[in-house]
Amino acid sequence: MLSVKGIEKSFGGIKAVDASFLEVKEGGTVGVIGPNGVGKTTLFNIISGFDKPDNGAIVFNGENIEGKMSSEIARLGLVRTFQLSKALTKLTVVENMMLAPQVQQGERIWNVWLRPREVKRQEDENRERARTLLEIFGLLSMKDEYAGALSGGQKRLLEIARALMAEPKMLLLDEPFSGVNPTLTKKILKYMTELRDEGMTFLVIEHDMHIIMQLSDFIYVLNKGEVIASGEPEEVRNNERVLDAYLG
Repeated sequence: MLSVKGIEKSFGGIKAVDASFLEVKEGGTVGVIGPNGVGKTTLFNIISGFDKPDNGAIVFNGENIEGKMSSEIARLGLVRTFQLSKALTKLTVVENMMLAPQVQQGERIWNVWLRPREVKRQEDENRERARTLLEIFGLLSMKDEYAGALSGGQKRLLEIARALMAEPKMLLLDEPFSGVNPTLTKKILKYMTELRDEGMTFLVIEHDMHIIMQLSDFIYVLNKGEVIASGEPEEVRNNERVLDAYLG
């Protein structure tokens, strides 16, 4: 579903990413790990269109997306979350959720007059889906609170739930469990596994090795912007280069 080849990105003469090859198969969960500051988030920024690579090619679902705007990439079904949550703090939790679905009939002003029943039907469906997701992520009781009143962990959960409202084909998650309590982490892991079994594809950055080993079918390891190892979780766990990168 996703293929990354020869991606390079430098900032002020410092090469942040030099990823020769990375791919994600449909219906799987791929982890990206590595020490802090090795280019994982920059790689996500490039894939999702927030940064432009100096060289390389990115193909998503058979289409070359290198150079496309982030909004275009999201409309193709490749949606991401951020390391620092991007909740719209002056909107309520449920209003944040209602912004996410694509192709909303009510966004066209003439539909409000010409097709009011269709607009209302779709809005009711979106609101019901929002309630379902908020319940799964433990946020339903706060649906009418301003997003700015949420804790850091709650804002992260809201961002993941909002991304799922867009019904993506593939979801990029940047440290999704940071600041989330263990009980809710287990619940979200279970939900992600169910989504994967239904065909959802994930690419995940995560520092918690226990979580990433449990969640991923395949793992890439970055160090100094380069992919230094890849393989199934057990294979990566015992790789000498990976141990050297983490333990020095």
